[in-house]
Amino acid sequence: MKSIRFVTKSLCLTVLAALLVVGSFFTSVAPAAAETYTVKMGADNGLLVFQPANLTVKPGDTVNWVVNKVPPHNVIFDDKAIPGKDKDLAKSLSHPQLEMAPGKGYELTIPKDLAAGEYSYFCAPHRGAGMIGKLTVEG
Repeated sequence: MKSIRFVTKSLCLTVLAALLVVGSFFTSVAPAAAETYTVKMGADNGLLVFQPANLTVKPGDTVNWVVNKVPPHNVIFDDKAIPGKDKDLAKSLSHPQLEMAPGKGYELTIPKDLAAGEYSYFCAPHRGAGMIGKLTVEG
């Protein structure tokens, strides 16, 4: 009688352990999916601005800058207005080529190792007109 009880108890514990293991596969949290954002270069009404001018992103997210109105446009990160004031980093994030046609643009996937902080950028031909934007990278 004791051996039947022992076997039954052992079998129940084994089944419970297996259920816990299998159940953990279904309850684990999936990693957050990367987001894709669009920034218009030139407002719908023709103003020389980035829309939105300020955008918060996470490493792994993608930003598409797309010519909307009044080209040419480009995206130049200001080395004096990014964490660490790193000229090489600013250059690697920038897209100095002028985009001329509506719908054309530049895509940047935020590097996984990019430091959290504020990254200011501008359109070289229209910086004086106030075409300036900012990415806030969250950690």
